[in-house]
Amino acid sequence: MRMHLSTFAAGFLLLAGIGAAAAQDVIIQPEQETVIREYVKKQPLASVKIPGVELNIGSTLPETVELREVPDVKYRYVVVDNRTVLVDPGTRKIIKIIE
Repeated sequence: MRMHLSTFAAGFLLLAGIGAAAAQDVIIQPEQETVIREYVKKQPLASVKIPGVELNIGSTLPETVELREVPDVKYRYVVVDNRTVLVDPGTRKIIKIIE
């Protein structure tokens, strides 16, 4: 019985951790997104391809991908497959894909 309880407890804690991670989604305010869009339009980058990386929120970009700075914004950007991707520079995780 103890084995079943500890398995259940471990499963519950795992699911709770996933829920907590999802609750920490990054929210880009519309005004900030407008600033980012305008900056990217004025400072166009060549689109890159990143084999083996799915372009999804939460995906991690490899260190070989150069991230560009947007003034007064803590996130960085890169253009992948002709889509502007905002990235957390600390974790290199995709936080938003701007179409």
